[in-house]
Amino acid sequence: MDRITFHHDTVLSDVHLLLPNARHLMTRLNHVGQPLFMSRFRILSEPEPGREAEGPRGGGPGQAVPPLDEDGDYDVTRRPRRGCSGRGVVGPVLVTRSDQVLGEEEEEVEEGGQEGSIRIEHTMATPLEDVGKQVWRGALLLADFILSRPNAFRGATVLELGAGTGLTSIVIATTAKRVYCTDVGEDLLSMCEKNVTLNRHLLLRSGADVRVRHLDWLQDRLRTDADSAFSWTQEEEEDLHGNASIIVAADVCYDDDLTDGLFLTLRRLLAAFACPPTVFIAIERRMNFTLRHLSVSCEAYDRFIRRLFQLGDLREGPRLYRVEQVQTDFPQFLFYERVEQLELWKVTATPAQSPAQSPGKSPAPLHDPQEPEVVQVHEEDDC
Repeated sequence: MDRITFHHDTVLSDVHLLLPNARHLMTRLNHVGQPLFMSRFRILSEPEPGREAEGPRGGGPGQAVPPLDEDGDYDVTRRPRRGCSGRGVVGPVLVTRSDQVLGEEEEEVEEGGQEGSIRIEHTMATPLEDVGKQVWRGALLLADFILSRPNAFRGATVLELGAGTGLTSIVIATTAKRVYCTDVGEDLLSMCEKNVTLNRHLLLRSGADVRVRHLDWLQDRLRTDADSAFSWTQEEEEDLHGNASIIVAADVCYDDDLTDGLFLTLRRLLAAFACPPTVFIAIERRMNFTLRHLSVSCEAYDRFIRRLFQLGDLREGPRLYRVEQVQTDFPQFLFYERVEQLELWKVTATPAQSPAQSPGKSPAPLHDPQEPEVVQVHEEDDC
């Protein structure tokens, strides 16, 4: 493979564009012929000095921002071209490493090296259906939240929906007891399991157990057939329903059918769990120009907000669900641009208080025949 071809539907995460001094090194091709790259995310023990966000680009005190030049533009470190005269062809450059270099890095991890960093194997520039194979800012925001509040996750059994590369699950496992890291697709789950193995040195202190499992939001039941390495056992299903206390998801709402499936799955899980879990969902509002509206809109985000507050209107037996937005002013431990479009939402279950909570109210359906109006959460939003 000499060159990557970008199609009109190719999507590339901002995380991979803005990583400072990043060496995107291709390690191998996956089973469907996509190139896989290795990136390292350093965990800061405390916010880096002198990197406080300022102005509209910033996200609050103590949060790292990409380096800027004197005009306020991104100061991108470019690879020097050698032996070239004039202006060459602009395109992605693949840098391969020998097996010897890869082996040395594997030995470094096995010996406990790179204690403060996470190594993630991922793809770049994928079609929309494969965006879970990239790292997105929502996952880094949720990871920051976990690192800033380790006691909230300590000793817990956690379920991640739409885990993708597994970065958030790996961060959770530094303090939790057990993490069920779930997604769909054998190829994606295999890559996720490899990332867990690459970062096992981070799990030694907590002794956490990370299990990569198949969970399809468009299916009513968990996969339990023995043909797949990522199927659920009966013991795991009982442990999930009996002991899980936290559910997380990051940047998983970009398709209407998947968004509906996500909230149907949440509804089933909230009803099936022995104790009502706390749900954290990170999302980035992405504004796109659409021909239908002839203006900038956030259709995926709008649908997410509708479904989120419909979940908040549900009443499951003696439980009511409360939806609230979490302020994103917590410390930043990973290097990325915490833009103002990044949001974190929390869903908690509370006991119903009749009659003050309108006892005869019927729950709002998730698939309503007529779409309700968009919930206006931010009056200053363009969308």
